[in-house]
Amino acid sequence: MPTSSEEDVAPPPGAAPPRLLALAAFRFPHGDAMSNRLLQLARAATPPGTPTLVVNDWPADGTRPPADPPLPPGVRLISIGGGAHGPLTRWLRWRARPLRMLAALRRAGVRPRDLTGVYLPLSLWNLTTWAVLRSATRCRVTVDVLERHDPEQFPRGRLAPYFLRHRWGLFLAGRLADRVIAVSETIAGHFVRRGRPTLVVPPQVDLAEHPAPAPPPIAEGVRLLYAGSAGPKDLLSVVLAGMRGLPRAERDRVRLVIAGFDRDRAASLSDLDEGLLTELADRVTFLGRVPRDRVLEELRRSHFSVLVRPLAGYAQAGFPSKVPESLAAGCPVLLNSTSDLGRYVVDGREGLVLAGPTADDVRDGLVRALALDDAAWWAMSRAARERAGSFDYRLWAPVVSAFVAGPGSTADGAPASSASAASSSGVSR
Repeated sequence: MPTSSEEDVAPPPGAAPPRLLALAAFRFPHGDAMSNRLLQLARAATPPGTPTLVVNDWPADGTRPPADPPLPPGVRLISIGGGAHGPLTRWLRWRARPLRMLAALRRAGVRPRDLTGVYLPLSLWNLTTWAVLRSATRCRVTVDVLERHDPEQFPRGRLAPYFLRHRWGLFLAGRLADRVIAVSETIAGHFVRRGRPTLVVPPQVDLAEHPAPAPPPIAEGVRLLYAGSAGPKDLLSVVLAGMRGLPRAERDRVRLVIAGFDRDRAASLSDLDEGLLTELADRVTFLGRVPRDRVLEELRRSHFSVLVRPLAGYAQAGFPSKVPESLAAGCPVLLNSTSDLGRYVVDGREGLVLAGPTADDVRDGLVRALALDDAAWWAMSRAARERAGSFDYRLWAPVVSAFVAGPGSTADGAPASSASAASSSGVSR
């Protein structure tokens, strides 16, 4: 379905009225992991027979939202914002975001009181947004929580403005959100202890969009892929140090492809240092920022998607979307187990699980990967694809839709609940 701008928000002729509203402020629908999360969650939460309406406040970075982005059936989109704005204008637009979103709804002919549910990510959640949405829609507001930051992640620690906003958002969600969707059991526990009805929903995928894997023979060498914006949360320097620890003959059989940023920005966007990059320059390829189609193609051509994270609180709370995407592509993962990943990735079946997050652990994992033959790798690939069914949005649709848009509210004393991350069957908490 076509998107709508602020000037043209009329619904398609004969379109069913939306029952569910999703709010975003990303390069939606395929700009980053947050956009992918919201898109698949919108598909899972869409009530049967009615569309979900996404109102997206496009980032004020000088770009404009695409005129006709590809959207699945059941999802309508209104894009507002975009373009370039000065700091004061951006701040004012940010403060007025919930009012601008409601105005876009009205221009589209959608009456807020006709909605049966609203959901939004924690990054958009604040006291003003809660008050405006509750008073305008009179329906449940569900907050999707994907991370829980630690002060150690920021140079100024607990005084970092972003950290303060994040923790304030968690505080408000734990007391004001009608329902909470948590990406992991660790995050869910935080809200269940505060009496919030909580549903655990890991990152979701659409299995149908992933073609069959087609890597080169593994005897020719192991092809690793890292896709995303690394930052300090993903230990790419440890991956390179593990590669360097291999004997030269073995090292020459390993290649790492990095999609998401280019070589010139590696030092500023990740923990990679110039010495390692120079030493392994012939073993590392940077693709820069590439469209999603290219990422999917790189996944199907790789032997392993690589992900190493520290044993820190934020790593235990989050759930890397790279893992379900890799499994859906039939690309096994080379990782250390954090968060809920142990439920989905068994060593030697869906991937190779490292003993820990050190360079020696990565080196040992690469030795095991280099020892595989094609038959063993293809068995792992098939197991990965089969496991990815646990993340397909279709499996989650009944429970997510009932949770976000179904009858009832927190005011009726409904118990907090969760869905098993492995099966999506509801269990009482």
